Amino acid sequence: MKATGIVRRIDDLGRVVIPKEIRRTMRIRESEPLEIFTGREGEIILKKYSPISEMTEVAKHYVDSLSQVCGRIVMVADRDKIIAAGGGGKAYLGKELTKELEERMEKRDSFMAARDDRNFIDIIKEMSAEIIYEAAVPILSEGDMIGSVILLETDYKKKMNEGDLKLIQTAAGFLGKQMEQ
Repeated sequence: MKATGIVRRIDDLGRVVIPKEIRRTMRIRESEPLEIFTGREGEIILKKYSPISEMTEVAKHYVDSLSQVCGRIVMVADRDKIIAAGGGGKAYLGKELTKELEERMEKRDSFMAARDDRNFIDIIKEMSAEIIYEAAVPILSEGDMIGSVILLETDYKKKMNEGDLKLIQTAAGFLGKQMEQ
């Protein structure tokens, strides 16, 4: 654990304010759920809650199957980072998503782009320049955006099409429904 040097008092309702700097650094948004843990030495630990991370094993199997079928890199992300990757995307596991992708997913914006398109964005911080085509679809559960399914391609000859977008829309729909059960 890293000390911040910030001290806060508990109010009469038992609340503690998390400083704005920490919320910004940790990308904690208003009304976002946090898990509360206690440590052996009296620590209280707050962790961002990611409902889709409970499905990591299912997501891993799903992306492996999808990548075998379509021959592309397939990934599943929660709101902040990649939690499952298949088809050569293992290097991206645990990598943080960019603000641009977060904003698009918050708007429930599905998209597909080529590197030379205006709407192409880096999906992951430190994304490889080898990525030529990309597509992403938000995962919705009970109306909330909880993550995204991402498709990447490194070969110029394997241009993405509407079928690829439909494939990951189906995956996002499936994962969203699984979360609702």
